[in-house]
Amino acid sequence: MTTVIVDYDSGNLHSAHKAFQRMADEVASGQVALSSDPDVVRRADRIVLPGDGAFPACRTALFDHRGLFEALEEVAIRKAQPFLGICIGMQMMASQGLEYTPTDGFDWITGEVTKITPKDPAVKVPHMGWNDLILDSPHPVFNGIKSGDHAYFVHSYHMQVSQPEQRLAHVGYDGEITAIIGRDNLLGMQFHPEKSQKTGLKLIANFLKWAP
Repeated sequence: MTTVIVDYDSGNLHSAHKAFQRMADEVASGQVALSSDPDVVRRADRIVLPGDGAFPACRTALFDHRGLFEALEEVAIRKAQPFLGICIGMQMMASQGLEYTPTDGFDWITGEVTKITPKDPAVKVPHMGWNDLILDSPHPVFNGIKSGDHAYFVHSYHMQVSQPEQRLAHVGYDGEITAIIGRDNLLGMQFHPEKSQKTGLKLIANFLKWAP
């Protein structure tokens, strides 16, 4: 079994690769590879799509790698293999992102990515640091996870889903901010699980064992 972390020149993926391989070894779920090769992605048993920076730049970088999105779509949508988007990788699953300029997403989870706008001017943006997860819906990826477990966030935009049941977890930050989304074989995490210590590693392990 192979998990592929998609490398499309959007961030340093060393820590993510290390964390996923560590948990893959613990749960006996095979090898974890970094790749930008569409053929490697197409053969994967599960896919992780990371992303750092701005929504439009990440989308451009992904689509500049010829055939890479088509390979992602084949695995995640047509073959319905487990898929996890992280940070901007999650945001690109939306219908549209509104960072700098309206930009089409994958439209895999209906909704928009909008700027975090606290009512209290003392609440700073970006939303940065540790925050407590609040679980909205049960999911196999939450095995051993409970509301109050915390994850590490760094972002100024967040996803607003059109279908409330597709928001699996949120955090409070002068309002509610989507933390985890999902439907069918698709998952997205706004935070970086590889940087979220015990909670993040548990979520990674659960994803690697998940068989939707």
